[in-house]
Amino acid sequence: MSAALRVPTIVFVFSILIVAIGCGGGSSQTTSTGNSAPSIVLTAQPMSINSGSSTTLSWSTTNATSVNIMGVGSFGATGSAKVAPSSTTTYTAVASGPGGTVQTSVSITVASPNGALTIALTAQPSTIASGGSAMLRWTTTNATSITIAGVGTFGAVGSTSVSPTATTTYTARATGAGATASSSATVTVQGGVPQFGHVFLLLEENHSYSSVIGSSSMPYLNSLAQQYGLASQYFANTHPSIGNYLMLTTGQIITNTDYYSGTISADNLVRHLLTAGKTWKSYAENLPKVGYTGGDSGNYMQHHNPFTYFADVVNSPSELNNLVPFSHFASDLANNMLPQFSYIVPNIQDDGHNGTLNQADSWLKVNIAPLIASSTFQQDGLLIITFDESFDTDTQHGGGQVAEVIISSKAKRGYQSTTLYQHQSTCRLALQALGVASFPGACKNAPQMNEFF
Repeated sequence: MSAALRVPTIVFVFSILIVAIGCGGGSSQTTSTGNSAPSIVLTAQPMSINSGSSTTLSWSTTNATSVNIMGVGSFGATGSAKVAPSSTTTYTAVASGPGGTVQTSVSITVASPNGALTIALTAQPSTIASGGSAMLRWTTTNATSITIAGVGTFGAVGSTSVSPTATTTYTARATGAGATASSSATVTVQGGVPQFGHVFLLLEENHSYSSVIGSSSMPYLNSLAQQYGLASQYFANTHPSIGNYLMLTTGQIITNTDYYSGTISADNLVRHLLTAGKTWKSYAENLPKVGYTGGDSGNYMQHHNPFTYFADVVNSPSELNNLVPFSHFASDLANNMLPQFSYIVPNIQDDGHNGTLNQADSWLKVNIAPLIASSTFQQDGLLIITFDESFDTDTQHGGGQVAEVIISSKAKRGYQSTTLYQHQSTCRLALQALGVASFPGACKNAPQMNEFF
């Protein structure tokens, strides 16, 4: 073949090769497309919901074989899933395929339902020394006011100073649009009165300190005074009895007429217990029946039971049920049904009023020794035994010198105080021990009895 003929032939063959190569390039591009990175589109409908409602997440992909939505689950390359977040939430979907992974996100806004409340209460500082103060602060949403038990009622946002005498948990309740919400904060008091689950106040009658402490007629009470705490400079407030009982429970003498039969509307211990959410009962020996607010009956004397005078009790059917005969005490103890505050009133034969000191001491041993030995008391009990007044001839500080014994597993052992105290300090101690931060009358500023703990 001549050279002139060979050149076209070569060009023709080269052209065929170019066509063949071009066809081969289309095949490689298909293979490459199969390994491309995936893509994903994620949507939510609706994107804003109310608390308690749901929304639907939907997704579509290219070059993906699966989708994983964090916190929801794993799915196919295209699909949907229903979710019901309780608060505003961002959902992230990861699409996976031969070419790798890719992710995208969508946020769901969750709105509080109309009228729902939130409240946040804080205490600063949260730990104070005895006698110090802390600032309670609160913020709310959808609230019109807040009430802090034992402190007061305030606006929806604000602060107030508190000076608890013992470690106290404050609970703020927000109200608005027919709904409520609450939040709590604790202020720890170092060096104060420890917290108790049960406080017992027991009254004896009409004997001086010197006739009781060291007396062979009261060996059981003296054994308690030696083992636990004794207030050796404790004085009643007045003569006769009723003013002392009222000072113990209202912070005021109010009347010195033992046969008083009216209703007392003055601030009182029950009011503060109820405001703080504490339970109470008065256990009076020989009380004729539950809820009895009448006068003396046999060996029962009304003025030894001041709770029967308070309007907070007399005018409340539910609170009247807390006036019970002492015969209920043993069963309440056995059935773990004791209230947080118990007032104990022996009858006039068993409290030293008409009967002998030996008789009063025997009554204590029979009825109080089982209480002190109980697991309930050993765990968180405080018992205060005191006398209402001294002999009539003893008028020191108003009502004469009497004995008071502080009994608890948390109290100092064998401790004897020489600080001058009166009934308003006992009133304060009883409330402090239960974490109550407010006090009636003179109890508010009475000397604190922290030294016994």
